[in-house]
Amino acid sequence: MAMQRLKQRGYRPIPVNPAFEEVLGERCYKQISDVKDPIDTVTMYVGAARSTPLIREIVGAKPRRIIFNPGAENPQLAEEAEKHGIEVVEGCTLVMLGTGMF
Repeated sequence: MAMQRLKQRGYRPIPVNPAFEEVLGERCYKQISDVKDPIDTVTMYVGAARSTPLIREIVGAKPRRIIFNPGAENPQLAEEAEKHGIEVVEGCTLVMLGTGMF
């Protein structure tokens, strides 16, 4: 749903999930390091157990910010991101889009 709403509002979401080849007509990358375009925002939908092993890769992508959707919070990733000047937001992407706060 978030990808659909992002596309409707003119954003170009880039899905990253090793389980899919494509999501809503967009190529789905196996890992974030496969994305060659600059990444503005990483929107997290997986919990700390899945995201902790990816900390180096996520921070290495140098996004401007990381949004931790409810249930995806990861204090270790947040701390590492902030050390590297990456904005950390705990919030719901859908709510942020709906209220103009995205």
